[in-house]
Amino acid sequence: MSLRYTLKTLTLVLLAGTFLATAVHAKPNTSVKSSLTRAENPKQGTKSHLILPYAFSTESMGATFGVGGGAKGYGQEQLLFGATAFGSAEGAVGLFLGMWDYRPSFVDRFFFGAQGMVGHYPEQRAYTSRTFKPNVPRPGSNDSGENQYGEDSGYDNWTDFKLEYVLPLGSAGNDALQHYRIKGGLLQSAPVGGATWNPLEKGVTTLLLRQYNRYRSFELDEGDVDATAHPVQLALSYDNTDFPTNPSTGSSQYIAITHDFGWLESPDDWTFVEFEGSKYFSLGSSDWAKQRIIALNLWTGDTPSWEEHADVNGNIKVTNRPPFYEGAALGGFYRMRGYPVDRFNDRSVLYTAAEYRYTLDWNPLGNISWLRFLQSDWLQLVGFIEGGRVANEYGDLFEDWKVDGGVGIRSMFAGAVVRLDVGVSEESTSAWVMFGHPF
Repeated sequence: MSLRYTLKTLTLVLLAGTFLATAVHAKPNTSVKSSLTRAENPKQGTKSHLILPYAFSTESMGATFGVGGGAKGYGQEQLLFGATAFGSAEGAVGLFLGMWDYRPSFVDRFFFGAQGMVGHYPEQRAYTSRTFKPNVPRPGSNDSGENQYGEDSGYDNWTDFKLEYVLPLGSAGNDALQHYRIKGGLLQSAPVGGATWNPLEKGVTTLLLRQYNRYRSFELDEGDVDATAHPVQLALSYDNTDFPTNPSTGSSQYIAITHDFGWLESPDDWTFVEFEGSKYFSLGSSDWAKQRIIALNLWTGDTPSWEEHADVNGNIKVTNRPPFYEGAALGGFYRMRGYPVDRFNDRSVLYTAAEYRYTLDWNPLGNISWLRFLQSDWLQLVGFIEGGRVANEYGDLFEDWKVDGGVGIRSMFAGAVVRLDVGVSEESTSAWVMFGHPF
């Protein structure tokens, strides 16, 4: 079984899994702005901080050592700072800095976030090729072989800037910031979302303006491959769940358009349009569980700028497309967890998932004295199944799906969810450690 890590994993597992009072969701790119109070430590309020060394070993990076830390609730109850640095015996090095949900005093409905990292890794994979022969599966396509990739050392550097505006609607009509109270990891205050879908009455609607930059280089035998992007994203989300960190009822929707103008080193001018929706059903408690949840997710997108041209040799060249790790991509931490990161990529994508989340009434981590600083609230067992595919034409997305499934164990630490998921597919078995539920 292959265990795959990235700097993003290390940073956010460390930060969100040990001291954050709210989860920072990566998918979708917006989140409900909130503060959280645990009944177990009410005097602490919303403030928390931690500095913690860590170490791990993987096949690709070797023995790796680092230190990370962060602080939340200082200055503003929802404001979070975090940082980590690491190095490995195989030559992997990285540095991450981040700030989330800063609210300017003169505009109380705007929230700003900025984060970035620099890193060099001894092994990176690229399931991609801009030119391919007719009637031969393009690397990364749905019919491509699992060994159609390039792999070698390279850089992965990125920055990400977000400006979010919480609309004065529904539950955010009077205050853009939501306030949660939990006990034993379960919501005790009134739910933010409602059983009825109505943005004017319940739930939180958020408008996002995002600009991010990513540079990835692959030093392959056949030559260096650069995958650079400088896109701008505009998105609208509506979260009508009871408790966005660990939803048990309600739903959420997210629609976004991302465009790269071909700025700076970006090789293409491209556009990607996407929609994501999730739905949650509570089955209540049982003799062994204090919460049982069925969670469903659907994500789809298309690249209208995508163009293909035949050269003089009959080869097909793709232009005006996102890098292989952007746009219609499947595989990795969040979608199709039984496959490697960005295993599939094409013009269009359709993905579905179902999870059964069983929150145990028994939590041994909370009773271990030397682990009490983690503030563990519960343990959760998860079973999941996923299906989807990428395609060159949107109409082809409804046949010949890839399917995987797996199990996971998750825990809530200080109000934030950390997960270990193991996915199994026809190609591989992969284990992923990450913060937050995948949806």
